[in-house]
Amino acid sequence: MNSLPYKRILLKLSGEALMGKQSFGIDPETIQEVAGEIRETWESGVQIGIVIGGGNIFRGVGVAAQGMDRTSADHMGMLATMINSLALQNALVSLGVDVRVQSAIEMKGVAEPYVHQRALKHLENGRVVIFGGGTGNPYFTTDTAAALRALEINADILMKATKVDGVYDKDPAIHNDAVFFAGISFTEVLTKGLKVMDATAISLCRDNNLRILVFNLLKKGNIKRVVSGESVGTMVGIGG
Repeated sequence: MNSLPYKRILLKLSGEALMGKQSFGIDPETIQEVAGEIRETWESGVQIGIVIGGGNIFRGVGVAAQGMDRTSADHMGMLATMINSLALQNALVSLGVDVRVQSAIEMKGVAEPYVHQRALKHLENGRVVIFGGGTGNPYFTTDTAAALRALEINADILMKATKVDGVYDKDPAIHNDAVFFAGISFTEVLTKGLKVMDATAISLCRDNNLRILVFNLLKKGNIKRVVSGESVGTMVGIGG
């Protein structure tokens, strides 16, 4: 019987996490490393849902700012998340992981449509479920999609994978005096304007008491450490 503190998690990966040292696209070595981390956690008995961004391929908001219609740009971004979802599925399958991709936009022959009860059944049967296509609607980020799916599958926690150790008061890559937060409330994140997730996602988690764990994906073994209950990263939702 699984004695880990979290029975079911929603892992949010950025598209950029799959680039490795490349400036665009998917680095095969990096995606295999990420898949290996996920497999190790899956083998521990934790049920895993995953949402991946598409910023390594296409970022709708940026293109919309340059004059493209926002709805069209966001639909293109949703397709980018599907490319990443299929790539991660392939990497996981190669490692022996039982996995399904569900899409918020209909893509017959490519992925299952997102169906809430079917997603729950997959998770209960020990399959990793990758949720592609964002929310299926423009004007919503994959951060919001991650919060939404986490709530829909009754995840114990939303895990936001980043390139830094957690939440800081400013970018630690630029500022040597950046202050690290081991724990912080949702309200503080919003009032301080901290770049954890977008405001809609933070508000959704706050209103439904879903904590967010922000951690460094680049440190090998961190996903397993988090689900094992070790003190890793920043817990968002401390004190409300």
